[in-house]
Amino acid sequence: MSAPVFLAERSAADPLSRVEPGDTYVLDGAEGRHAGVVQRRRAGERVDVVDGEGTRLLAVVVRAERDTLELRVEAVETEPEPAVRLVLVQALAKGDRDELAIEAATEVGVDAVLPWQAERSVVVWRGDRAARSRARWLATVRAAAKQSRRARVPEVRTDVTTTALADVVRETVAAGGRVAVLHEDATEPLGTLALPEAGAPGAPTPEVLVVVGPEGGISDAELERLTEAGGRPVRLGPHVLRTSTAGPVALTLLCERLGRWA
Repeated sequence: MSAPVFLAERSAADPLSRVEPGDTYVLDGAEGRHAGVVQRRRAGERVDVVDGEGTRLLAVVVRAERDTLELRVEAVETEPEPAVRLVLVQALAKGDRDELAIEAATEVGVDAVLPWQAERSVVVWRGDRAARSRARWLATVRAAAKQSRRARVPEVRTDVTTTALADVVRETVAAGGRVAVLHEDATEPLGTLALPEAGAPGAPTPEVLVVVGPEGGISDAELERLTEAGGRPVRLGPHVLRTSTAGPVALTLLCERLGRWA
């Protein structure tokens, strides 16, 4: 059974990457309390500590207190950045279906999520609600990354309107990336969409954006605008999936094509 994962609360001046095998590492704060009080971790058990940016400590508990674990670091691993980044553009949806989507997408392997205020989104992020909703998205991807034992926590980008999303699509395509707009009337299967090659050393990492509409779907005007910006309408299959399902399914297919699950 894989070891549980805890997220390190480290400052930029004191990164996890400085820790070496044989060092003693103290897990405290909220994660330490969760490990000691909720999970009741004990001496001799193995745990992983990650920084959310690719560094993972493989450690053994030496001493456990109520809100602190003292760990012996046995190995340090660095997970390389992906050659092609996968980004889920998720339309805001009612009934927490957007949060279900980003949770499953994180488990699958998405690298970033982008909240989209679509024309038919019933939910609206505005004022205090926007701050609370964004905080929930951040908490959701963080928890899902830990549950799925990931060393990298997906980035939660700033929410966009359709106008701003069209600009993002245009910039992504200009940089050598691809944008797949999931739509039930599309004729091109996602499986035949040409994917970008890995960038040259030092060059920006190309991205593949997967655009998912709300429960009411993407409007004709939005589809036209995103297509004019360089997006490609694609379909997943013969059935229409819900907004909470479509993105994770599409990302699963893309992960397989990119060799992430080899």
